[in-house]
Amino acid sequence: MKQFINQKEDIVTEAIEGTIAASGGALARLDGYPHIRVVVRSDWDKSKVALVSGGGSGHEPAHAGFVGKGMLTAAVCGDVFASPSADAVLAGILAVTGPAGCLLIVKNYTGDRLNFGLAAERARAFGHKVNMVIVDDDVALPDLPQARGLAGTLFVHKIAGAMAENGASLDDCTRAATRVIANSRSIGMSLDTCTVPGSVKEDRIPQGMAELGLGIHGEAGVEQVVSNGARGAVVKVAEKLAATMSDAPHAVLINNLGGASVLEMSILTIELLGSVIGDRIQLIIGPDAMMTALDMHGFSVSVLELTQDDTTLLAQSVACPGWPGCHSIAPSVILPLPDGLSPVRAPASSHEPTRAFLTSCCEVLIAAEADLNALDAKSGDGDTGSTLATAARALVGAMDTLPLADHTQLYRAIGLELSQTMGGSSGVLLAIFFAAAGDASSSGKPMPEALQIGLNRLRQVGGANPGDRTMVDALLPALNALPSGLAQAAKAAREGANYTATITTAKAGRASYINPDQLNGHVDPGAEAVARLFEHLAR
Repeated sequence: MKQFINQKEDIVTEAIEGTIAASGGALARLDGYPHIRVVVRSDWDKSKVALVSGGGSGHEPAHAGFVGKGMLTAAVCGDVFASPSADAVLAGILAVTGPAGCLLIVKNYTGDRLNFGLAAERARAFGHKVNMVIVDDDVALPDLPQARGLAGTLFVHKIAGAMAENGASLDDCTRAATRVIANSRSIGMSLDTCTVPGSVKEDRIPQGMAELGLGIHGEAGVEQVVSNGARGAVVKVAEKLAATMSDAPHAVLINNLGGASVLEMSILTIELLGSVIGDRIQLIIGPDAMMTALDMHGFSVSVLELTQDDTTLLAQSVACPGWPGCHSIAPSVILPLPDGLSPVRAPASSHEPTRAFLTSCCEVLIAAEADLNALDAKSGDGDTGSTLATAARALVGAMDTLPLADHTQLYRAIGLELSQTMGGSSGVLLAIFFAAAGDASSSGKPMPEALQIGLNRLRQVGGANPGDRTMVDALLPALNALPSGLAQAAKAAREGANYTATITTAKAGRASYINPDQLNGHVDPGAEAVARLFEHLAR
């Protein structure tokens, strides 16, 4: 089982129970499990217009996560990707509707339209005032007569919900909802399909491709396009939106479809703000998971043309866990480094043999990126190759600023560069290594001895010793053999690196947290990098 669920028949009711339990008493549910699953505001007194929405589950936090003061009054939950029954919708309407009436907010899917529509008719027969609006914000297929309802639905929840909270009439809330729907546009993109509980995952998106214009129920997108990173994805999405947008200010809602990381969503956000529609974006909601498609590795972007009081209504505070807030777009603020952190650098100087030597070493590490990452995935977090390659690229880029003709200062300059460009502990340790080597060189020590002193300082601070399954296992024997020539140093480094594959108990680094069975037979990536570097020098 690849999901943290119990029985698939119970996932919706158990999820509702978890949502209510975590609400601090703000949410309640109607009786009637398992056929009637309605989440309501526990403080509701029927004195204002009620807002009811819902649909199939699997879109969490939609819709129960938007029940609360200032947004929905009730959410009606169906099975995963399946509309709730008309009886369930009717139960929700009857539970929350008072003299002010009820507005149903429905996404444009056949099952939702039919069940919510029938429930509305039955509620009217009971004497209740009930209006219904249909959200159809999808622009993936502009000529489709029945566009789907996507995350733009949340604009309707928020603006109509704020108006209802402020005491607006049912007709005013309905008119506002209708206007917001007409001014909303959405489109999504995904790198993978979702996993429906109890079903075999469909594997229809080839490696290196993405689906553009997909729905929120795992259905296929309008087209498959080459996946070209965050920037390429945003370009395609923004082009589709731009063709439907006016030049007026807009709000944007950046939605995680469930499987994208927070890191990815932040990158997509900055790309979107710099895209062809960026200058039209005045307000931003997210990035966050608001209307998901289970675990789909994708995102959607919804835009709303701002008219009338939309800006104020979007910014109005709410009391529901799913709404991340709405913020104005403001220029990034960059503050200067505090005194003492701006590095003092030695003057740059030119020396072509040294430049060629350093460049060739950097190229070795860059070429080894994928191999070292693969090794690190066996014993760490899979980024050793990327960390070293990033530092190597930065060092190549900084070559014109280095004191290449002054090797004493060069050690220190390399250490400073690595401390700023290498992530994690590796950058700090190598900065210590080169700084100590530079100090030793400035006191007259020859290169082999200066490097030994640098290694001793690295071991002292980092706590790594031979046999601990780190780069020290290759670097120490290599430096010990260096007075005998580079060939001997390379041989010693390789033997030391290979030895790490037999060490099943790491005593330093992230490998120390790994099960011994996972370490056996796999060379430490740091030691491998050292061995490859010395083998290159020996050639």
